[in-house]
Amino acid sequence: MRAEFSLIEPDWPAPAQVKAFSSTRSGGISKPPYDSLNLGLHVNDDEAAVFANRKQLKLAGTLPSNPLWLEQVHGTRVIDADHWQAGIKADAIYSNQSDQVCVVMTADCLPVLFTDSAGQQVAAAHAGWRGLLNGVLENTASRFSCDPGNILAWLGPAIGPQQFEVGAEVFAAFTARSKEAGEAFRSHGSDHYLADIYLLARQRLNQLGIRAVYGGHHCTVTEADRFFSYRRDRVTGRMASLIWIEHK
Repeated sequence: MRAEFSLIEPDWPAPAQVKAFSSTRSGGISKPPYDSLNLGLHVNDDEAAVFANRKQLKLAGTLPSNPLWLEQVHGTRVIDADHWQAGIKADAIYSNQSDQVCVVMTADCLPVLFTDSAGQQVAAAHAGWRGLLNGVLENTASRFSCDPGNILAWLGPAIGPQQFEVGAEVFAAFTARSKEAGEAFRSHGSDHYLADIYLLARQRLNQLGIRAVYGGHHCTVTEADRFFSYRRDRVTGRMASLIWIEHK
């Protein structure tokens, strides 16, 4: 029996024509440990189930077209939706055209959705700590042809600050880029820290002049009934965060 489909809509004042949401793990047909709305083809789930889940996502989310899925590599490459092709390697996608569904997949990493205040540009970025450190959010924001003060960002479901344990090398890498980043780390045993990926993202966005930052309230690790988590389960599915401009 299919579980009830549920989604999370951004709590932001985006223009009415901008549509966005993050999926949860509910509403699909995948069997454990991918139960149930796994959207990732790269995690060894049954392909037929994943394609059925993606079809369900399109129907339940009333998507205007198929999402432009990326082959994510924890990098900083941003592509234009006009240049998308199946299997393209990138960690962010930008569009200024209607009905192009930008999407990233996550299972602990941070999905960040962007729009401008006029609702004429949108983007989706996948920000694990490596991509966040190396500039995936900066690269995504740079695609927008407006003042950073006119960009809105929403931080989707990711690993929470009480669960994201990292080594000293991660702390050193972030604080070498910015002393302010130290505020996002709390000592957790010898040479280990708990990192707040939401705060790290907010700092990076604020440094760009993006002040309208929303979301950042979930924890994929502890909310096991709602979210997939690689850190928690290792073998698991993937959620999707999607954004598009609705055709008028």
